Parts: sequence; C-alpha cells; structure tokens
Amino acid sequence: MRTFDRYILSHLLMVFGFFSLILVAVYWVNRAVSLFDRLIAGGSNVSLFLELTLLTLPSVILTVLPISALVATLYGVNRLSGESELVVAQTTGLSPWTMARPVLYFGLCVAVLLSLLAHLLVPVSRTMLVEQNQELSRDITGRFLKDGEFLHPGTGITVYVREITEQGELRGVFLQDRRDAAARTTYTAERAVLLRAGDSPRLVMFEGAAQTLHTDTRSLTVVSFADFTYDLAGLVGGPASPRKDPRSLDTATLLRADATDLARDGVKRGVYLFEGHNRFAEPIFAAALPVLAIALLMLGSFSRLGLWRQILAAVFLAILLKLTSNVVENAVRGNAGLWPLTYLPALITMGMATLALSWNAYAPRKLVRGVPA
Repeated sequence: MRTFDRYILSHLLMVFGFFSLILVAVYWVNRAVSLFDRLIAGGSNVSLFLELTLLTLPSVILTVLPISALVATLYGVNRLSGESELVVAQTTGLSPWTMARPVLYFGLCVAVLLSLLAHLLVPVSRTMLVEQNQELSRDITGRFLKDGEFLHPGTGITVYVREITEQGELRGVFLQDRRDAAARTTYTAERAVLLRAGDSPRLVMFEGAAQTLHTDTRSLTVVSFADFTYDLAGLVGGPASPRKDPRSLDTATLLRADATDLARDGVKRGVYLFEGHNRFAEPIFAAALPVLAIALLMLGSFSRLGLWRQILAAVFLAILLKLTSNVVENAVRGNAGLWPLTYLPALITMGMATLALSWNAYAPRKLVRGVPA
C-alpha cells in the first residue's frame, strides 16, 4: 500500500471510529431507556438490564456502520479538500481512480466488519436475546419476590409480601384477584412458597383465608384454609414458542429455506431468502457507498469553502438508495422468486460510483480552482 493510500485510509478510519462511537451511543441509549423502564417496572435487577442491552449492541452496530462510513467519507474528504491536501494530490497527477483507491480500501474494511456482524455476532446475540426474553416472561421471582411493595404482575392482580426469608419463603402474603368482575377474591396467608409444576407455576399458601365478594348480590364469602394452591399460569409466560426470529438463524439455514423451518416460524420463503442474501448485499453496499461519495465530491472543483453541493447530492442519493432497498425488501418478502433484487441497491451504487469516477477521469474540465487568499 502506497504512502498516499495509508495516509487517507488512516484518516478515514479515525473519523469513522469517532462517528461510529457517537451514532452507536445515540441509538443504544435510545433503546436502553425503553428497555430499562420495562425491566425495572417488572421488578428485574440492573444486571439483567445490562446483559440485555449488551445483547442488543451488535444489531445497533450493524445498523449504524453504513451510515457512519458515509458520514466519515464526506467529512474526511471535505476536510482534506479544505486544507488543500487533495488539491495538491490532484495537481501532482494522481487520477480519480488512484485517489478513490484508499476509500475503496476503507469501504472493504467496513464490509468485513459488517460481514462479521451479519453472519456471526448478530445471529448469536439475537438467539441469546430471545432466550433471555422467554426466561424473563417465565420469571415469577422477579414479579413476586420483592418484599414490602405492592406489585401488579398481571391485569387485575395485586400482590404484597411483607417479608421474604433466606430460604425463599414468603411471609405475610396478600393477593387480590379482580379479573372476574362478578366475584373478586382476596387471599391472605401467614406464609407461602412458589413452586413450579412442569411449565405451570404455583403459589402455595398456608394458614390463610379467601374472601370472595359477589358484586351482583353484594355478599361476602370467607373461607379459611390450612393450605391453598393458586395457579399462576395466566400471569407468567407459558412454554417457549417453537418459532424463531429469522435474524437469529445462521445464513445457511436462511438460504436453504427448508419448508419445515418455514412452517415452524410461520413465515414466507421470501422472508428467509431476503434475510440470508441481505447479509451479503449489505456489506457490498457499505463498501461501494464511500466510493460513490468521493466520486461525487470530485465532480466539483476543490475549494477551501467546502463541497456542500456535492455533499448534499451524496446524502440525497444515499437516501434514495436506502428507499430502493426498502422497496426491494418488501418485494422479495412477498415473492421469493425476486430474491436477486436483494443485490440491486448495491449494484446500482457500484455502477453510479464507476460512472462518476469515469466522468472525473475522462471528462474535459478544469480540475483545480484557485481561492483568493
């Protein structure tokens, strides 16, 4: 790699790292806030919150990297242009293809990162995240084992536990069930324990009473009991669903699109095929986008005043390409036979970059415009 290539590449990687850090932090914090509210309201601890937010990080990075690569290219090239470094390089006889070469290297670095995320880290993290969410939905201790507070684990259910012993025994239990508007029942017990019989959690109460208010007759029935079992199956998640998120599956499974897997997950074949092929198409798109950006920036004369018209044009084209990707996604998901269209945005980007570089290389025009001191 030549000195010019190393210099431009190192500059772009440094700017790319900065913008990636900022954008990932913004996206991640936005997701973490909503997740924090949901988990803390459900009685979960902070360690679980940190674990779940870390598992969402690969998906956030996968979304952010193409954006930060484009921003880094536009900012970095505009800055080098403003400092006349690219003007000097151009006047020494470097062709547009040579000047775009380090940007291509930069795009390939981004593509490698995206491939690693798309094919490995994101599926693994999504699998772990689904498992954690399923376990969280079945977790009765996080909803009930919190002494000294009134908890609402389900609609029409209120639970209060005065004390929880080190052995996990609940003392001073209050449970009110208002789900049946015709008969509202309040349970009180000296002590209780939480048990799980298969997939059905049970609350076994000892030495207590059940008071049932019949709203139609306004009568109250009181029944004392030595022990009573209350089924909590309706308040917590049931058995884990056999369905899997396509984003958690490995690429080979997605491309194979087996009929058994499709029936299990209840999705169309196009959903699998788009997800699988997009893991290849997205890195190609991310590699070509910075090259398109510098090609557009070189369409205009370099100036210390900046290249804002070219920058706006690059941003506008990037938005159009992303909209094209969304249209393609909807089409492929609905019709599996259209899966080759998954690569269309990447191919369009590569074609536009090639045309712009060719125009820069062969079109007769004045390459450098002086700026008064």
